[in-house]
Amino acid sequence: MRAEKVRELDSTALKTQLRQMEEQMFRLRLQLEMGQSVALKKYRVLKKDRARILTVLRERELAAVVEG
Repeated sequence: MRAEKVRELDSTALKTQLRQMEEQMFRLRLQLEMGQSVALKKYRVLKKDRARILTVLRERELAAVVEG
């Protein structure tokens, strides 16, 4: 997911997407522990997307503090 696309979404949508990503990452970690290396690439992509979402949420939080 691109950073521009993440910034277009509202905070509630980002939080629900973040929750879904964390559940999916949990399942992928279990698959990795069982030796399914197919999940590794998807796990890495999800990890980066999760970081992007967290960054945008933090930027919005800081902007709200500065504004008011």
